[in-house]
Amino acid sequence: MSVCIIDYGMSNLGSIKRALEECGAEAFVSGDPHDLTRCERIILPGVGSFADGMKNLIERGWVEPLKQEVLKNKIPLLGICLGMQLLARRGYEGGETQGLDLIPGEVRLLQPTSKNERIPHIGWNEIYRIKDNPLFNHIPDHDDFYFVHSYHFVPDDKENIITQTPYCGEFVSSIHLNNILGVQFHPEKSIPLGFQLLKNFLGY
Repeated sequence: MSVCIIDYGMSNLGSIKRALEECGAEAFVSGDPHDLTRCERIILPGVGSFADGMKNLIERGWVEPLKQEVLKNKIPLLGICLGMQLLARRGYEGGETQGLDLIPGEVRLLQPTSKNERIPHIGWNEIYRIKDNPLFNHIPDHDDFYFVHSYHFVPDDKENIITQTPYCGEFVSSIHLNNILGVQFHPEKSIPLGFQLLKNFLGY
């Protein structure tokens, strides 16, 4: 299974590549959008602000080739952390910014609901299923994954939600639309269940 990890200057990609290799994939990091035509799966990672992420994707020529492969050729795509957020129509971190618009929705700042909740949300927290999805095969409900974020994805259609997480009320921690998937947590840091999720994505 050939997996392209998109390098647009917004993430430490080595840990994701190693995790995918541990899961049996032939993973490669690429800064060249043309490489999307020679892979069977795509990973869009990311750490940083929504505005900077979209700026880099546009300036480095990723947007149209990515949409070509994902929307027309139906290559499965997994967005991780900021990568999940960039799937949205619009985000507000760093100023109102148009996103990839692959899953309709907006990315908004988390709002604490108690004095014990801090922003950014950092550390281990549980996920609970809203619906079944093959991405979470063999992963127990209410188990923990590792998060680092201040913003969250608010989808237009709740049917796109796979899991939610109880923090700042609750937020969407994974999402899907057809062959497009996103997780707010870091599977590469969430051993062993994160590796199971990556294996599930390889078989999606």
